[in-house]
Amino acid sequence: MQIELTVLIVEDDIHVQLGCVQALQLAGLPVEAVDSAEAARQHLAPGYAGVVVTDMRLPGADGLSLVRHCRTLDADLPVIMITGHGDVSLAVEAMRSGAYDFLPKPFSPEVLVEVVRRALEKRRLTLEVATLRRALSTREGLAGRLVGRSPQIERVRRLVTDVADSPVDVLIRGETGSGKEVVARALHDLSRRQGAPFVALNCGGVPDNLLDSELFGHEAGAFTGAQKRRIGKIEYAHGGTLFLDELESMPMGMQVKLLRVLQERVVERLGSNQGQPVDVRVVAATKDDLLQRSREQTFRADLYYRLNVVTIDLPPLRERREDIPLLMEHFMLLAASRFQRPQPALDTEQLHRLMAHAWPGNVRELRNVADCLVLGVRQDLLGDVDAAGAAGDRLAGLSLAETVDGFERSLIAEELRRQQGHVARTAKALNIAKTTLADKIRKHGLAGNDPG
Repeated sequence: MQIELTVLIVEDDIHVQLGCVQALQLAGLPVEAVDSAEAARQHLAPGYAGVVVTDMRLPGADGLSLVRHCRTLDADLPVIMITGHGDVSLAVEAMRSGAYDFLPKPFSPEVLVEVVRRALEKRRLTLEVATLRRALSTREGLAGRLVGRSPQIERVRRLVTDVADSPVDVLIRGETGSGKEVVARALHDLSRRQGAPFVALNCGGVPDNLLDSELFGHEAGAFTGAQKRRIGKIEYAHGGTLFLDELESMPMGMQVKLLRVLQERVVERLGSNQGQPVDVRVVAATKDDLLQRSREQTFRADLYYRLNVVTIDLPPLRERREDIPLLMEHFMLLAASRFQRPQPALDTEQLHRLMAHAWPGNVRELRNVADCLVLGVRQDLLGDVDAAGAAGDRLAGLSLAETVDGFERSLIAEELRRQQGHVARTAKALNIAKTTLADKIRKHGLAGNDPG
């Protein structure tokens, strides 16, 4: 995103005006000139794409009044003041009124160009950030949180919309970095509980001996070091949502206590015999197959079935590669706004590498790449993310049709791998006819167990 900027010269002395215009033009800077503050006001508006260079002494309204006008019009518009030898006090007042800088006469063309370039860079950054923020403000609602146009993410958005305002507990399944907490927050914010607390706890980030107190709280004297009563996460989330991340890491004994809370909606603090009624919705997240874990007796089956009323499956990024360009743009917009930096543009080869990468860290990894690109950190980053190596090299420089074919092949190959080569299951997962998939498998030279 590159914004073209103009320098507006406000100078009634025709010789000084011409000298400034020529100096800036020789430096390759677009410039226009007027001879009064009144004429300058006709050029200016909020968001003016440029900077102002004005003399202090002007016919009619003076330069100081123009500074104040610009300040009222657009507080971030840089105004450079040209002052004479006897105008030092006026220059100080101009700076206090919001002038960007001042140039005492006489000044060299080099000094003028240097000061103007700095002001232009400041103005460009201000306007770009404002543009980014406007772009972000248009991405409202759920589509602005769960970004993408793939069928997989559209299904997730529909399910979140359908269940957000219901009291039912929810289980979110997805790989690390796939956006489980984003979905949990969306469920909370789209529900009537949005005004109450959203309380998050990573079950794998709390030592087992402290998890009991974290979840259920304790009374004073309940154990050594418990000097006063503490409200646990469940009780604190009363009226709102409790988000339990990495549920699979919760100890078996704690699972029993959580199950009781889910069934009775009553919590007992450690050291107390009195139950506290709680109105809380539980949203749990896991990266594991809890049903398989329950069969292996490493997770309680009754807790699994209690939470499994509504399950939201988040697809890994490699299964919705068509969302990568839109996600990348979204995250670069966020990063550019957050870091007050311009948004870089991605060329075709960089986009090919992004599409070819395996993204083991999923959306979180993609966001980190976007942050680094906006910050200008590690310019070879897109080369580094090409862990697929050869796949990225194959895609680089190809036509659109060839790129689409390459993407289709990688998508089918990945799903075949997940389904252990079973064509019927792969076709169902990709939502296409089995015969169509069989044709594509033959076209791309892939192998399936039942291509007929």
